[in-house]
Amino acid sequence: MTVAELIKQLNLELVAGEKGLQAEITNGFVGDLLSVVMGKAKEGNAWVTIQSHVNIVAVAVLTGAACIIVSEGFKIEKEAIEKANEENIPILSTEESSYKVVSELIKLGISNC
Repeated sequence: MTVAELIKQLNLELVAGEKGLQAEITNGFVGDLLSVVMGKAKEGNAWVTIQSHVNIVAVAVLTGAACIIVSEGFKIEKEAIEKANEENIPILSTEESSYKVVSELIKLGISNC
């Protein structure tokens, strides 16, 4: 599944990284502690987090994440949006809880969350 398809399936808002919408999602990861995400996330992850600052983009680039899903309605900082656009990392937003997002990813066949 591509990031563009995921947006449609889960009714997510695209905040940044439009050029990365064709990235393939191979699995998922949920985590808010960036050091843990750096050590455990995998390439192709749909990463679910409540973090919304510029460092999430660096972590996504480092891990090869397909996209970042910021849950719980957290507002993404301007610097993060700008950096995500530079790096072609899609940042998606939702008002839904991280728990709900992960359960929906699993229903779509995206596991390892």
